[in-house]
Amino acid sequence: MDKVVILARVSTDKQEYQRQVNELTDYCNRVGWEVEATFCNKVSGAKSIEERTEIQELIEYVKTHEINRVVCLEISRLGRNTLEALKVIQHLNENGVSLYVKNYNLETLTDGKVNPVTSLICTILLEIASMERLTIKEHMTSGRNQYIARCRREGIKMGRPATYRKSTEAYRQQYSKEISLLKKGISLRNISAICGTSVNTLRRLKNII
Repeated sequence: MDKVVILARVSTDKQEYQRQVNELTDYCNRVGWEVEATFCNKVSGAKSIEERTEIQELIEYVKTHEINRVVCLEISRLGRNTLEALKVIQHLNENGVSLYVKNYNLETLTDGKVNPVTSLICTILLEIASMERLTIKEHMTSGRNQYIARCRREGIKMGRPATYRKSTEAYRQQYSKEISLLKKGISLRNISAICGTSVNTLRRLKNII
């Protein structure tokens, strides 16, 4: 029975990778692959290999556990930076570990040798994923700039309302340490040096207490 590990990733804390894990686990069970470990993270796909702990741990794991395959749902789970993702594939190839991309039924190694056709397809798919990331980023920047421009044209003030005031209780909770030091009679400048809180904020706190 082939031994595999699952790789899953989402880009933000608001997203969940469990769906990827469940789908891949079910697939491995159906085809008779034994899942040895699962490596997941919530991190931008644009990060380098060195910045992604799940990739570092996965590479070390496959080196020492006689793993046959790394299974992922789609190629962008490796990353949306083409060069960084290709580095991962190269690391796997060097250790005789095939990458299996379920959505496209792609296998990077055939009989232990690099499949040149699959390598080309993976590179193209990674470039597409990279372009998608740049397009999304450009759309977000454009949308934000258009919103700012509209606010300026219509005289809409941005940011917190002028009437915004943090409640006394909120100040007490957020600056409990500073308030404690103020009550002990320690000077504003010394408290600022200790806590990193501005003197103006400390003056507000002093008025509260």
